[in-house]
Amino acid sequence: MSRISRTIAEWVHSFKLDDAPESVIEEAKKRIVDSAGVAIGAFNEEPVKIARWVAESTTGSRLPATIWGSNIRAAADHAAFANGCAVRYFDFNDTYLSKEALHPSDMIPALVAAAEVSDATGREVLEGLITSYEVVGALADSYSVRGRGWDHVVYINIATAAGAAKILGLDVDGIEQAVNIATNTSLALRQTRAGELSMWKGCAAAHAARNGLFSALLAWRGMTGPSPVFEGEFGFFNVALCGDRFKLSPLGEYRLLKTSIKYWPVEYHSMSAVEAALKIREEAGALTPEDIEEVIVKTFTVSYKIIVKDPEKWDPKTRETADHSLPYIVAAALLDGYVWIDTFKPERFLADDVRKVMRRMKVEVDPEYDKIYPDGIGNRIIVRVKGGRVYEYESIYPPGHFKNPLTREGVEEKFYKITKGLLPRDRAMRFLELAWRFEEIEDPGRLFRILKV
Repeated sequence: MSRISRTIAEWVHSFKLDDAPESVIEEAKKRIVDSAGVAIGAFNEEPVKIARWVAESTTGSRLPATIWGSNIRAAADHAAFANGCAVRYFDFNDTYLSKEALHPSDMIPALVAAAEVSDATGREVLEGLITSYEVVGALADSYSVRGRGWDHVVYINIATAAGAAKILGLDVDGIEQAVNIATNTSLALRQTRAGELSMWKGCAAAHAARNGLFSALLAWRGMTGPSPVFEGEFGFFNVALCGDRFKLSPLGEYRLLKTSIKYWPVEYHSMSAVEAALKIREEAGALTPEDIEEVIVKTFTVSYKIIVKDPEKWDPKTRETADHSLPYIVAAALLDGYVWIDTFKPERFLADDVRKVMRRMKVEVDPEYDKIYPDGIGNRIIVRVKGGRVYEYESIYPPGHFKNPLTREGVEEKFYKITKGLLPRDRAMRFLELAWRFEEIEDPGRLFRILKV
């Protein structure tokens, strides 16, 4: 028996929605709404279309789930992958920052798919969602796998298996086997997020969640997995972590309340830099590259390592690299006065004006910001313009940060904005009306079919 797998399984099995404060349930529903909105917004993007095409080839499956944005039902794991790619593609879904940074809502499509194949209710989905968020957060608090060359989606895989097993109604032993199977098959290379980023940057977590769902489905039918999968001779600790061990952080802290919803479609560590750049632009007025003599960005070490240090982050050639490039994001915000989906189109990130500003930019690590991470994401921007005037702004808790959370109305505003032109207004309103009563929903799949574009 794996001690860690058993600990996870026992806690997940014991959790009941009645245990959760109303604030946790409200935030869980916000993540469902937010995930649905960003997924529909990405419906026509190329990686999403590829994943959907593959999923549609499995129609007629005995275990079907809805492909969001359509009325098509495909094999549950394939539908979960397609929907997960859509949720993640714009880099606009929620974030949890700790020793390992990750996006917990990457798991939501797989959890909804688990409900569809087992006729689970919205209430049961919420139980699976809250437990998945707790498990993935506890793992992220315990150890940073990226330091060993593994991608954070390793944890998405494991936590999805636990939450999906909960929704499928497995007992403690069944949940443990789902976790064992998922952990044994979870390893994903960090190369996904190094250098020039590819389409897979937005698909890796969807694949991990799909695998977590698949592991739970196997356990549902009685499949057993390797044990002790963490502690064994060739287990996770000895192989993936090269002999390192971690003590699993305590479960039951409602880490969902420490996740943050994105206000702009950028890698989360740059969120406060966007706010700072836009505040400077608001004060300075319209700026051209010729107006800007120097830009200094003070950030923190994790930010520097993920979205600054690679040469490609100073010369982005793909959308995926651009939304993970702090220099580009700051330059575009200063010049355009906004950051939105079109900020990351090739005609924008390849343009001469942003490249000129990036060449006049320096990014430095400020040790003071390291001290407040991960509870805060400090970025300070200093812009020197012609004539000698200097503009400066610091942001630590940008809009949507868990210490500066979006209201229900703020989440709805984002939903309407990103789905505009794709989802008819009446269907958007109907979806929102029902989603805020998610614990009363008897058929979550039918709710998501309202999102047909």
